[in-house]
Amino acid sequence: MNAPAVARTSTPVLPSRPLAFLWHYVCVRPWHFGGLLSLVVSAALCAVAVQYGMKLLVDAMADGTGERGAANVWSPLWLFLGLIVVENVFWRLGGWLGCRTVVASCVDIRVDLFKYLTGHPMRYFNEHFAGSLGNRISAVGQAAGSIYGGLAWKIVPPIVDFIGAVLVLLTVDWRMALALIIFVLVVALLITGFGIRGRSKHQRFAAQAARVGGELVDAVSNVWTIKAFSARDREAERLANEIGYEARAQRRSWMYLEKARVLHDICLSLMAGGMLVWAIRSWIGGAVTAGDVVLVSALTFRILHGSRDLALALVDTTQQVGAIADTLRIINQPHGLEDPESELTLDEGVIDFVRIRFGYPGRGPIFDDFSLHIPAGQTVGVVGASGAGKSTLISLLQRLDDVQGGQILIDGQDLRQVSQDSLRAKIAVVPQESALFNRSILENIRYGRPEASDEEVFEAARHAFCDGFIRALPQGYQTLVGERGVMLSGGQRQRLGIARAFLKDAPILILDEATSALDTQSEAEIQAALNRLIRGRTVVAVAHRLSTLASFERIVVLRDGCIVEDGPPQQLRRLGGEFDALWRMQAEGFSRSAEAAR
Repeated sequence: MNAPAVARTSTPVLPSRPLAFLWHYVCVRPWHFGGLLSLVVSAALCAVAVQYGMKLLVDAMADGTGERGAANVWSPLWLFLGLIVVENVFWRLGGWLGCRTVVASCVDIRVDLFKYLTGHPMRYFNEHFAGSLGNRISAVGQAAGSIYGGLAWKIVPPIVDFIGAVLVLLTVDWRMALALIIFVLVVALLITGFGIRGRSKHQRFAAQAARVGGELVDAVSNVWTIKAFSARDREAERLANEIGYEARAQRRSWMYLEKARVLHDICLSLMAGGMLVWAIRSWIGGAVTAGDVVLVSALTFRILHGSRDLALALVDTTQQVGAIADTLRIINQPHGLEDPESELTLDEGVIDFVRIRFGYPGRGPIFDDFSLHIPAGQTVGVVGASGAGKSTLISLLQRLDDVQGGQILIDGQDLRQVSQDSLRAKIAVVPQESALFNRSILENIRYGRPEASDEEVFEAARHAFCDGFIRALPQGYQTLVGERGVMLSGGQRQRLGIARAFLKDAPILILDEATSALDTQSEAEIQAALNRLIRGRTVVAVAHRLSTLASFERIVVLRDGCIVEDGPPQQLRRLGGEFDALWRMQAEGFSRSAEAAR
């Protein structure tokens, strides 16, 4: 049997600080961002030059009228109009390149965050809302796009305007240039400091918004339970309380932004008025020309409006950086599992649990010095009461968590020394409840082996006894199954999960209550299919229905993380021990159910 090939999935290394995180994606596309910056700076410089062109035009008009005055006007006019055209060309090119660059970078950010997120162990996902994690990834993409766009069109242009205005004012009066520098620096420090002080408010709003998103997804995904327990009003009230906390955090963040706007408007109004009065008094004294007054006025008001955009963009950027920081704190935690690059090479499929120790945080140890040897090609059933450690055992075999002591070996290779994807490529799993994507039945079965042909998918479905019901559906294999497969019955979902395992054709098979959702007739059909599926494979099966393990070569009985019985099922029944007691208890339960039904 050939193990399926697996492509190496690289886990991205993401900076933990938000500014370093954003810079990382600038470095991914240096030429794109460099080109965008060049176009924006060129456009902003042209905008300043347009103001100087207006000065030349006004001075030429002031020199006289008639033919002599007209001759002096045309050159400044054409310069003025030409600069406007060039400025617009630069802005449009910047818009085109910015669109491609920012959108592509935000795609990379969301994909990399998803890749990093999926590298966490399963206990991480048990501790966080799935909806909240998804919302955080989307929010970071939006925040990064807002920051990159704000830098390109709201932060860089006003800075270039300011530098250009200083250079131009040096040709009018160096004291005006110095005054502009001092005033703008003071205002920038005030607004930036004010914005930094409000970062905690923005972070609290971002965290609460993500929490509300998670609560909402959790409620919607459990809508059946809400209806069954007449809890619509109760859940609405709970959600209203959470949204109320979010609204208060949003108001505090929003009003802090409004305070920054008021502070900025007061400062810049004083600056604009002062500069204009200064220029007019200089014109009255004959120190400057009328064109200079127009130039100072135009540049001052351009700085006024540009600095308003700059100040608001800085505050907004601070808010967005706070949102990114909050998400990185949650998602960009160190992975609980290391992922080496070495790949698992499987020749036989021998499994060894060697004196392993494992326990979940806050609970006692589940396994302590536990050992189990499973030869290649053996079918092993694992049984025991709830909490005995059955599910944990198969979870550790898939390396969804790491043992805290000892080793788990496959063909002598420690699972911690091979990549997670190469390990799981050698294992097919049929879980207790097959989770399906909201995609077609064909895509869901093909998930077991993406490169499989349609005919191979149909063959796997026939082996799993689901080809018949699939073809009876109006759209057949193209039928969408709904979120988590809600459009299908539990037994139908389970059959699709078994079809996946057939298609994957992996040398190691894990069955976790694989027939639990089936009726008696379906279970008999699936059991026949499973008997074909397990041939030539190393099989570890967990089952409460002990009859499904009757044909297995070996049964391991667990109690409190220890092996209390181990042997063929017929032998264990003759011993009259714990397995026999479980068998008789289950058989008597079936008998009573049959009598009650009659």
